Order: sequence, then C-alpha cells, then structure tokens
Amino acid sequence: MLGRLQGGAGSDRALGMFINTLPLRVTLGEQGVRSGLKATHARLSGLLAHEHASLVLAQRCSGVPASTPLFSALLNYRHVAAEVNQQTFDAWQGIDNLHGEERTNYPLTLSVNDESVGFSLTVQAIACIDAQRVCAYVQTALENLVSALEQSGEVPLAGLSVLPAAEHEHLVHGLNATELDYPHEQTIHGLFEAQVQRTPQALAVIHGEQRITYRELNEQANRLANALRKQGVQPDSRVGICVERGAQMVVGLLAILKAGGGYVPLDPAYPAERISYILQDSAPAAVLVQAATRHLLAGVSVQAIDLDDQSAWQDEPVQNPDVEGLSSAHLAYLIYTSGSTGLPKGVMIEHRNTVNFLTWAHHAFNGSALERTLFSTSLNFDLAVYECFAPLTSGGSINVVKNVLELQHGEHDIGLVNTVPSALKALLEIDGLPESVHTVNVAGEALKRSLVENLFEKTGVQRLCNLYGPSETTTYSSWVAMDREDGFAAHIGRPVGNTRFYLLDEQQQLVPRGVPGEIYIGGAGVARGYLNRDDLTAERFLTDPFSLTPGARMYRTGDLGRYLPDGNIEYLGRNDDQVKIRGFRIELGEIDACLAKHPAVHEAVVMAREDVPGEIRLVAYFTPTDPAVITDSGSLRTHLQGLLPDYMLPAAYMPLDALPLTPNGKLDRNALPVPDSSAFASRAYEAPVGEVEIKLAALWAELLNVEKVGRHDHFFELGGHSLLAVTLIERMRQADLEADVRVLFGHPTLLQVAASVGQVKRVEVPQTKIPMLNRKRRI
Repeated sequence: MLGRLQGGAGSDRALGMFINTLPLRVTLGEQGVRSGLKATHARLSGLLAHEHASLVLAQRCSGVPASTPLFSALLNYRHVAAEVNQQTFDAWQGIDNLHGEERTNYPLTLSVNDESVGFSLTVQAIACIDAQRVCAYVQTALENLVSALEQSGEVPLAGLSVLPAAEHEHLVHGLNATELDYPHEQTIHGLFEAQVQRTPQALAVIHGEQRITYRELNEQANRLANALRKQGVQPDSRVGICVERGAQMVVGLLAILKAGGGYVPLDPAYPAERISYILQDSAPAAVLVQAATRHLLAGVSVQAIDLDDQSAWQDEPVQNPDVEGLSSAHLAYLIYTSGSTGLPKGVMIEHRNTVNFLTWAHHAFNGSALERTLFSTSLNFDLAVYECFAPLTSGGSINVVKNVLELQHGEHDIGLVNTVPSALKALLEIDGLPESVHTVNVAGEALKRSLVENLFEKTGVQRLCNLYGPSETTTYSSWVAMDREDGFAAHIGRPVGNTRFYLLDEQQQLVPRGVPGEIYIGGAGVARGYLNRDDLTAERFLTDPFSLTPGARMYRTGDLGRYLPDGNIEYLGRNDDQVKIRGFRIELGEIDACLAKHPAVHEAVVMAREDVPGEIRLVAYFTPTDPAVITDSGSLRTHLQGLLPDYMLPAAYMPLDALPLTPNGKLDRNALPVPDSSAFASRAYEAPVGEVEIKLAALWAELLNVEKVGRHDHFFELGGHSLLAVTLIERMRQADLEADVRVLFGHPTLLQVAASVGQVKRVEVPQTKIPMLNRKRRI
C-alpha cells in the first residue's frame, strides 16, 4: 500500500485518502539477502509508474483467477514528518482528536511508520490468526534479516527463519518428547526367546485346526535355523521366503532371524518376473520354499530349502543358536516397495529398528489387546511385522489366515484386527467383524469420520487406532487412538516411542505451526537405507540437524502435513506421484515405465482417479506408436500382469492422440479425461441371458461404474478387486442371488458367476489379495 506521488487532477480540492494498493510478487529463489533486497526495491520502484492502476487491472494482468484473492497480507509504509511546523499546527487549532481506528479487510496488515529517527510497527490480524504469534514471526524475520545484512558474506534469503527461539524449541523438542526405554542391543528373536522362557506352554500360533505352543514354535525354528547356518547363513545374510501362509511361514521367519539372516518376503502371488528381479537384486544365500511355490524360482540360480521336507533338519539341535557377532545393528528384513524408476526398491530394516517399534507396541497395546491377533497381511507389507511379532514377543497368539475371505467360514476368536480403511469399510458393509473384536487398527489410507462412526455404531469395538508411517521408518511412526466417548480424530496423532517428526519447507527449515510442510521422520525407527541404491539412500535418508544424538538421520517421506494447535499432525497428502490404494503403496512412475515397455505404446502416464466417491482406481493413458493400429485394453492389461502385482494394474486404458500439456510444457493431469466404457478390458459383447444374468449385469455395472456388462466379461478385468468382490456378494444376497464369494475368484466371468447362484463350490482363493480383513458369519 503506497501513498501516491501524484494525487491527480482535482486532488487539491479533496480530503484524501490518496493511496493505492500495488500487488508485488516476490520470488525468493536462490537469491541472497542483499541481492534480494535490491531486486525487490527495484521492482517496487518500477511499480510506482503504475501508481494509479486499479486492483481490477492488476488482477487481470496477474493471471490469478478473479475468484482468488490477489493477496492476503498487506504492507502499509508511511513516512511521518519528524517536526510539525507552526502553520500545520495552527490549522488543527480547535479540533480535538477523540478516537482513531485503522482497519482493512485483509487477514494480515503490517503498518510501518517511518519516524525518521526510528520505526514503529503495528500489526492487525483477524482473530483466528493468533496475532501475538504472527507478530513474533515478523519480529524474528526482521531481526534475522538485519543480522544477515551485517554479515560479510551473502546469506540465502530463503534460508532465513521466522521462528522465535521458543517455538523452535517447542517444535524440535517439545512435540518430540517421545523418549522410551528399550533394549538397544536386543534382537527380534531375542525378544521372542525371552517370551518362550516366560510362557513356554502358552498358545503361540493358530492355523486352521493346527495349534503350536511357544516351546514348540521355538524348537522348530531352532532346528531350521541350525540347518540354515550350515548352508552359510550368517549375520546380514539375506534369505528369501516364498511360501504359502500358515504355521510353517512363521517358523521360517523366526528361523531366518535366529540364523543371523534378514528375511526377504517373496509373495507367491507376485508375477514371476517381479520375483526374479527381487532375487537378483537381493542375492539371497538361500530361499525357503514349499512344493507349491518351488516353480516360482525356475531359472534362478539360488539354493532352495523346502519347508515341507522337515526331515532335512529334524535332527538339528533344539537349543537357541548362538550366532557369533550378531547384533541389533544387523539386518532383520528386506522389504521391497514400489519404485518410481520402474523397479521395486528394497528397504533394509535392522533389528534395533524393529525392537524399538515392538517395545512401543507393547506399551501402547497391553498384553490383553495383543492376546488374540489376526495375522492376515502379506509379508511383503510391513503391517505384517506388527501382526506377527508384537503378539509373539508379549505372550499373545496369532491366528494365521490366507486372507479375509477365509474368515467367513467358521468361527475365529480374534481380539485385534489390523487392516486398511477400505477393507474395514467392506467388512462393515457385510457385518463381518466377529463380536470378539475389541480393537481395530487402520493404516495406509485416509480415515473418514463416517467410517469411524459406522464402526462404533454397528460393532462392539472399544478402540480404533489410526496409524501412519512409511516402511522406511519401521511400520508405524505416529498414531492416535479413538474410543466411543471421544469419537473421530481428524489427524494422524503424534510420534510413537523414540520417533521425531519435523515439518520442513523446501529449504529444510522448520515451518511454523499451522503451515503445511513436508514430513521428515527421525529417531530409532529410521532404516539403514535402500539395498544397492546408494544414490536414492543419499537423497531420502539425510543427516538430522535437529537431533542431539551423534550420527542421527531422518527420512524424507514426501508426505505433507501441518501441526494443529493441540500438537497433533494433520496429513495433507503427497508432494509427488506416489499414491496409496486399499493400503498398497504405489509409485505411479513404476507403472508408467512398465506400460511404456509395450511395443504399441509410445508414451504412458497413470493416475489415480476418484470418479466415484470413495472408490479410487488407477487409469492408464497412452499414446500409440502407430496411430493407425488399435491396441485393446486387454492386451495392455495382460502385458502388465506379467510385470506387476494385481493391486498395481490399472482398471482402464485410454488411448490419446497426445498427452495434454500445460503452457510450460508439463503434463496437465487435470485435462486427462474420465475413462469411457471402451477403456476397460471388456470382452466381445454378448448380452446377458435370463433373469439372473440380467440382474447380475446390472449389479456389476453399478459397482464397477461401467456402462454395460456382457456375459463373458471378467470381473477383475473390468476393474474389480477383492474388496469389491466382498461388496458384490453382499449386494447379490440382498437381491436374492445367493453365491459363494470364492466362486468369483475361481470363475470370474458373468456367465460363470450366474451359473453358480444357489450353489456352493470349493474354489481355492488366491493368497494376499487384501492386506487384512475379517469375517464371522457366512454370507
């Protein structure tokens, strides 16, 4: 806001105010303080030539939409004469100044009165801004600016902090006061072995009709561990595990750890090419397999140990192995996550990371909470670390199931369920939580108020915990617990034990409370890094400048958040192309790269769309190498099926003449069209026949958001997935179309499902389609 140098025609006959507002866009960039001030002064001086320009004209020239305010903060500079001459004083004789009030319509106004001998600063702010705190920011910024000008070297302008010392201390230490004693030198299996000593006869593992006590589990794992040591497994060796879900899987995990190795999960549901890449990248000393999974290692030169052939180690000692040199700093597991380059990357988690996490879990979830825990998450997802090891290191039992769909057959006495919000939503729609469940954990997706309210309304669950954290900081890094009395909490809570959160700007400076920043996580859970990816490790795992611990590091998550007034953290999304769908972490760039390998694809981009509220799906857009050749969606889907897990397959594939670009040449994601019916991998259309097929086709079309469904269309090729399968069966039941959900997995065409209505057929359900679900009564 400036006083005009020229009042204009007739100004001498008017009583002010002759001021005008001139918007100024300041770009900090890489400028230093001196050069930045000079550049800003020069631009401001240049603006004075337009001192009569209206704000309407300024808005039109700025490119900012008319509905968006040009600015929200105002600087008002006024020069006050040091001396008042007698003539001016005489002019005010007889006039009393009763009251004066300044006011603007902007959230924040800083008025600077230049009194020649000094400055007086006045801040006006709307009530919700917390004027005292904002004034402290202004004062700190000015003090740091003056201090920088007094220094001989050029100080980066963007690096100046606005945080007063007290708030800096609160953000760094006050909100990160998470100190928790834990056994720094202990290992995961060491915690388990200590529990075996306390409760040797307690039930440890349930799988179907099979029951294993702590002593039995420990002895079986010890025998296998001794056999692994004879095969060359030692501290920091990597050992693959590619087995079906069951009690032997748990034995295998413990045996690998006891032998000194770190386990590398290989989900049997993954495509052979992905398994082959993980084996090549991780170079395991051995791989645990079973008869049903051995073929997945075909063509790979690696030592395979068959868990079904226990005679090979039956005579090994049952005592706990004493592995020389093994410490808490050695590798515990190597978990592969989606990678933006087109290939998955391996996250190396050490024993000390997990021991700290488990110690916190034992404090946050007491023994009774972990007493009967469902273990249904694939080992390839770190939710499995909580489900398996938190109970087994605190005296609880784990109920191992292949996936959620198994729970609808028979009774399951479960107290704690660990899942993702979308899976929980599907459970509630079919009344699927057993009455015995008292605690539900959710993670991996945004949690909605309606889901929390529905859970407490429809079930007897007493506590719902919302947990947040990337694999790189060991499973969960923050949490908030909700109960029936307090209800929904619209945030991700506070850090878990010995974990530190920093919300930083692009210069990695702390942002003030309430200001969005990128989430950096430090503390005991920070992983070693990425295997064979020193470049990416250096980019994402950084020195922690705020920690007093020598050598401390922090992980750059790419997630955005802000501090709420009460110190809890609100999650605001991502600053890149990573998405989470049904709890699965997906780098869209990996799908882009795999799709671009198809010979008919020139360019490709994949995005997550929510065209139907609550249902997020992947949509692929591509330009063909030969516009004259039509590439059908089915062939592209088949191509990706050989490279990617099912959860990373797009539901639709849209050909475009060219990818839309913004004026500066970047991809314009907002201009990508909604997929039409031709974008889905439908088969040659044949109209449904008969009442059952017609009813079923209508249900599919509504659920999958497609225009029409033919007799031979495939549920999963049209964009269906396991959660939608559960929902479909429930809607079929409501429409008096009784069917077994397993049929949908074994025979997923409309014709086949319609033929099964009213029948029950034994069909094997694919493993690990869903991270976790639960079902008590049969549909």
